[in-house]
Amino acid sequence: MIAATDKILEFALKKPQKERARIAKALIASLESPEADKNIELAWKTEIDKRVHEVESGAVKCIPWEEVRDRLKQNTHV
Repeated sequence: MIAATDKILEFALKKPQKERARIAKALIASLESPEADKNIELAWKTEIDKRVHEVESGAVKCIPWEEVRDRLKQNTHV
């Protein structure tokens, strides 16, 4: 089975970029399912609800973007 997979991969990698992208898109789509999508949506909703509650209850303090940006600039060594 692995040998066949390796042959398919080798064949696909020799294709032009546009064809490889089409193959990749089809493979990724084959991994997705409506049930997985529902679970992902539920996980995001749960996380968003949790964060909104934390902000509204005062458990966390929001920081303005300008302050975050300035802190990032100070900690970046480019």
